[in-house]
Amino acid sequence: MPDHDDVDTPRGPARVETDLPAGPPVALLVLGHGAGGDVDAPDLVAVRDAVLGVGMVVARVTQPYRVAGRRAPAPAGHLDEAWIAVLSVLRARHAGVPVIVGGRSSGARVACRTAAAVGAAGVVALAFPLHPPGKPERSRAGELRTGLPTLVVNGDRDPFGVPAAGGAVEVVVRPGERHDLRQDPAGSADVVRGWLRGQGWTVR
Repeated sequence: MPDHDDVDTPRGPARVETDLPAGPPVALLVLGHGAGGDVDAPDLVAVRDAVLGVGMVVARVTQPYRVAGRRAPAPAGHLDEAWIAVLSVLRARHAGVPVIVGGRSSGARVACRTAAAVGAAGVVALAFPLHPPGKPERSRAGELRTGLPTLVVNGDRDPFGVPAAGGAVEVVVRPGERHDLRQDPAGSADVVRGWLRGQGWTVR
């Protein structure tokens, strides 16, 4: 069972659910949820399960607005502020190992926007929402250009679009998947685990 606790942020308490590997941890993976979802989304749970076995601590973070019972997301600046505060606490708790940040949809955007500020080594972006549905002109591709190794896992039927690979950004497109990545979460998690292993952030 994960360890649950609340972390104070400037935007109210965030909730952190932390799972520890069986042996000494080699890295910390911090994951955020989608705008109206939670940290029990199938893809987030599958990634947690996949990487615990290769030596990673996994912390899933619930943003303060969701802890408070609201479904409508907070403004981007508030999300980023709360995330940075939580990462400060988690880095102190799990000192001495690389920190990889990520999440699904809105959580992936937060992780990208704040990656440099929190000292992340890399980013895992699940279902990155490239643009609002039907509005490709409103691209968020710039958020992915963090300069850090970044993995994007999107479905080929995602109405929010699929980012292009380039530079430090690797994109894996999952056939038949939509924005929720619910069809084969274990397969998506295998992609994430393989990429993390390739970056040297897991037990070999």
